[in-house]
Amino acid sequence: MRDVYIVDAVRTPVGRYGGALSGVRPDDLAAHVMRAIADRSPDLDPARVDDVVFGNANGAGEENRNVARMAALLAGFPVTVPGTTVNRLCGSGMEAVIQAYRAIAVGDASVVIAGGVESMSRAPWVVPKPERAFPAGHQQMVSTTLGWRLVNPRMPEEWTIALGESAELLADEYRLTREAQDAFALASHEKAARAWKDGAYDAEVVPVNGLARDESIREDTSMEALAKLKPAFRKGGTVTAGNSSPLNDGAAALLLTDEAGLAATGREPLARIRASAVTGIEPQHFGAGPVEAVNRALGRASRGFGDLLTFELNEAFAAQALTCLGQWPDLDPAVVNPRGGAIAIGHPLGASGARITGAVAHQLAAAGSGTGVAALCIGVGQGLAVVLER
Repeated sequence: MRDVYIVDAVRTPVGRYGGALSGVRPDDLAAHVMRAIADRSPDLDPARVDDVVFGNANGAGEENRNVARMAALLAGFPVTVPGTTVNRLCGSGMEAVIQAYRAIAVGDASVVIAGGVESMSRAPWVVPKPERAFPAGHQQMVSTTLGWRLVNPRMPEEWTIALGESAELLADEYRLTREAQDAFALASHEKAARAWKDGAYDAEVVPVNGLARDESIREDTSMEALAKLKPAFRKGGTVTAGNSSPLNDGAAALLLTDEAGLAATGREPLARIRASAVTGIEPQHFGAGPVEAVNRALGRASRGFGDLLTFELNEAFAAQALTCLGQWPDLDPAVVNPRGGAIAIGHPLGASGARITGAVAHQLAAAGSGTGVAALCIGVGQGLAVVLER
């Protein structure tokens, strides 16, 4: 098995739903980060890219017809560079990185661009085909922005509840108070705002469409402001818009190589991929999915929580993140999402896994050495994790 290096990682700023990036097609967002990743390694001939692997959770709108291939063409890559799109819902961007890692590790590729993209603002409505021709009645439009739609009636009802109600179930089971969730959300905003002020994101974020900074960060929020928000999913519940990740738009891309590809770039890598793991869990408890995935990935890397310099855990909901953190007693909370998490930065579904993997790589490079983990929960009950080292 070959060593696999992350040479570079870039991302767009994450836009708010209906915000600065809502006018940009998802294939153009993907093309933007692909072009940026190529431009930042000018010694690498783009024709040497063996494949482009991109994650996307929707696939029902302008990102249809294999957004990885379409974006590579839009980015000006040679037509000889192929592309494939993968879907593991919220984990799609990380799944793309893992698939690229595997291809390089077994010798099927030397240089791969991997990443993910999502425009939740531009996700279309869809209309199911009628069961019979020429229906006389009205047809219902269904939003593809987030969550279950066109559900198979054979699915057990408890599996297909709203994502926010799943977070409420975790809050109930693990006795997570509204105050604890709001405090976690506040810390996410504070860390993200501080990271931007300190220039921590300068090395990885490439502006697009006039947006240079993550759009959902609220520097002026407070426990008092968060406490005023009403429960969003259950009367008398604890999960609100303030302690949940928002709807977002964005894209991220990573350049992965083996030793020969690394030499062709003339660059020093950010990090090396050590291991990955994917696991399944009951769909209604999807938020706890990362727990076993992280445990397995660390085991495969022969590392423990005490070895970690940084840990990027995607924050779908504060209740979800706190549930996972509570299952890892040996993990130092200080290393978790040190530059803010998805509650502040945002969660453009297909891009988030690539974003947090790239974030870990940049943090390891800034430190000079160490081990890091990136992990996500995934709708319909899965968890995904990757271990990086430098």
